[in-house]
Amino acid sequence: MRVLRVNIENIGRAAQEAYAALEAGGVVVCPTDTVYGLLADAANKKAVQKVFEIKGRPKNRALPVFVKDIKMAKRLARISKKQEAFLEKTWPGKVTAVLENRGVLPEGLEERGTVALRIPNYELIHKILQKLDRPLTGTSANISGEPACLDGKEVLAQFRGRKAQPDVLLDAGKLPPSKPSMIIDITGKDYTVLRS
Repeated sequence: MRVLRVNIENIGRAAQEAYAALEAGGVVVCPTDTVYGLLADAANKKAVQKVFEIKGRPKNRALPVFVKDIKMAKRLARISKKQEAFLEKTWPGKVTAVLENRGVLPEGLEERGTVALRIPNYELIHKILQKLDRPLTGTSANISGEPACLDGKEVLAQFRGRKAQPDVLLDAGKLPPSKPSMIIDITGKDYTVLRS
């Protein structure tokens, strides 16, 4: 795993490095507004499968997806006017919304007719999404069942010695204390919090 230290001065270079790795079908560990995340091009089936291998995650547990804006979200999910109004108030931020999918994403990103989408409130992710102009996987950078990582050192420790590893770590050091995003199912008449 190649490590690139990220700070305010080299954010553009970090976004470029991430873009190059993602275009090549790689998996990038990137800080977010919650915890460190595993980014892969969500339109690339092989890259998505690589994320499952890296995490050791069961194939029947769909990965959440990062989008750059509501327009991109609408290409992946059916969004009503009521849902759109909710998303406009909620995004960007620490809320993942479960919506009815359009069936356009590879296997592993949609589950029982739904897809989980989020726009993180984090400049580096915005820059990567703008450059790539495709959705990204938005799952935490940890082995399934292990705690989410708030520090680049924790990411390196979790994946050390494992066969399947991310290609690049964008290391911004220690992130402010945070939990993974809240997950809300907004497919029904009443919205349901699946993870608080």
